[in-house]
Amino acid sequence: MRHAAVPPLRIAYSPCPNDTFVFDAWAHGRVPGAPELDVTFADIDITNGMAERGELDVLKVSYAVLPWVLDEYTLLPCGGALGRGNGPLVLTRGPDADLTAGTVAVPSERSTAYLLFRLWAADVLPGGVGRVVVMPFHEIMPAVRDGKVDAGLVIHEARFTYQDYGLHSLADMGEHWESTTGLPIPLGAIIAKRNLGADTLQALAEAARTSVRMAWDDPDASRPYVRAHAQEMDPAVADQHIALYVNEFTADLGTDGYAAVRGLLTRAADEGLVPPLSPDALTFG
Repeated sequence: MRHAAVPPLRIAYSPCPNDTFVFDAWAHGRVPGAPELDVTFADIDITNGMAERGELDVLKVSYAVLPWVLDEYTLLPCGGALGRGNGPLVLTRGPDADLTAGTVAVPSERSTAYLLFRLWAADVLPGGVGRVVVMPFHEIMPAVRDGKVDAGLVIHEARFTYQDYGLHSLADMGEHWESTTGLPIPLGAIIAKRNLGADTLQALAEAARTSVRMAWDDPDASRPYVRAHAQEMDPAVADQHIALYVNEFTADLGTDGYAAVRGLLTRAADEGLVPPLSPDALTFG
């Protein structure tokens, strides 16, 4: 039964398979006692902007945007995307690309992928990166293939499809992060308005956790929702996408998850990429 006294909560998440898999049961009213949702689909660069403007009640955003929004939003301890072996890649046409003199296309400068890229560059490119340009995600691999840019930073399903463009993986940002920190890779976060109140926030966390567990228990139930919003994606790639980005950290951030988030944002602040976090900024509630 849904909360009769609570109006539908406005939520935005991406049409990517991991998000539709996680939220399927909740969005379709199958999570007992969960607040009703009014769903908007938007890519994460759009939801990051929504969060910065204080729009909507609940949002899937990049962890990189948290330092700008945590005064108004709180980080939910579940529902997001962290993991191992699933980081962004820097793609080039060949293994000899010189990024210190080249142009690198990135999907957003307010993304975890971008922070991981800049931290990697600070460690391994003493000459720095030549020029960074922001480009819609779907245009990056064709632009690298066609020589419009020297390299591209890609995420998600591009891990499985870049070879179709004849591209070379120059570096794995997640591999570098894991090898230097031992922590999982923080990618996407679920945040909710603090002014919703403690009871509603707790109900949101419980609903997100239950929804992902229901999806694990009956993955076939989510397939129509996943496929409806990933129509151009091969079903096998969609399954790989879900397996890579939905894991134990989706059900609960846990000690390692929180350490990863704070570690990323602390290192990024040290490099001047984001504002510093207050000690209790990541506390739920």
